Amino acid sequence: MCRNSNCSCHYPGRGLIQLLILRILHEKPAHGYQIMEELSKITLEEYAPEPGAIYTMLRRMEERGMVTSEWEKKEAGADRRVYTLTETGVKTLREGLKMMKKRRQVIENLLQFYEANFTEEKRGDRSVGKSI
Repeated sequence: MCRNSNCSCHYPGRGLIQLLILRILHEKPAHGYQIMEELSKITLEEYAPEPGAIYTMLRRMEERGMVTSEWEKKEAGADRRVYTLTETGVKTLREGLKMMKKRRQVIENLLQFYEANFTEEKRGDRSVGKSI
């Protein structure tokens, strides 16, 4: 289990999204809409973020010192808040990725089990009542 109090990477949903946001910001600072667009791309559009959820998460990440934000003044259009990764955010990202790397073998084992037992051509009549 992660000992970093800022990390929620052991929670599959929110923690994974947090790590993805940190990954995006590791490349360059971004505003909320850019982050949502990148999340959609890197999750192969499996995750369509609700703006409210992302902004709430960004606020919490800022409170925990993982990111900072500044208002970017625009001549045309609305001002926007730009988020930047901090050293704490880099540390959280690194620790979260280490944990995911450790868990990769568990996931690979589950996927092998799936392939051996639940793909159509291998399942046959074993789909009900087979004990493990």
